[in-house]
Amino acid sequence: MTSMLHLDASANHCANHCANHSADGLTGESVSRQLSGLHADAWRARHGSDGYRYRDLAAEPVPPLTAAYCALGRRVERYGLVALDKVAAFVESAAEEREWALTRPLIEEVRAAGTLLVGTPMYNLSVPAGLKAWIDRVTFPGAFVDPDAGDSLLSATRVVIVAARGGSYGPGSPGEGMDFQVPYLRAYFRKQGVAESRIHAVAAELTVAGMISAMAGLRSTAEESLRQARNDVLALAAVE
Repeated sequence: MTSMLHLDASANHCANHCANHSADGLTGESVSRQLSGLHADAWRARHGSDGYRYRDLAAEPVPPLTAAYCALGRRVERYGLVALDKVAAFVESAAEEREWALTRPLIEEVRAAGTLLVGTPMYNLSVPAGLKAWIDRVTFPGAFVDPDAGDSLLSATRVVIVAARGGSYGPGSPGEGMDFQVPYLRAYFRKQGVAESRIHAVAAELTVAGMISAMAGLRSTAEESLRQARNDVLALAAVE
């Protein structure tokens, strides 16, 4: 069955609550939620909702790592590649048991997804803490590697990154070279074994131009960036 795991990381929410992914949500504040919701709506129109799963990393944040998580991870890593259903045998304390109970379902969600849709704003040149906490937790040693063959379990996964940022970071812009959002996510998913050809990124830039008077001259550029991003997320959904 075709499946999607949809993550949203913005601390802002849409006026009509983008977790419902209604097209009406396009009037709300969170541009990344607007765009990821638009993509999800189009995807579900093609594939139905049975294989769709949503996780709001701001409304239900993933707990940051603890010493118990690190201890369990190091123990497993020293052993070598361990199948997911055998990690529990390495647990040595109640704290480690709690950490693994939090972690395993998140890993299983990723492994079960044919498409991983990530909606994220840029905060301080990078991704929100909530998304980074999710990344840290799911990246348990060997989580995405076949313990027998040593191959990546995510080689066929499709990743769609839907990004929003208040400034501009393209060639020739004042922010050129300071984008640690999309390049970081691309590098992360490549390291987990996702094929470069299966990682797609859409970014809406200058999203705060409409509310900051000093950026008034950039509003038409911002509108065009958002229009293009909407077209791009719909086009990507049409070929999944």
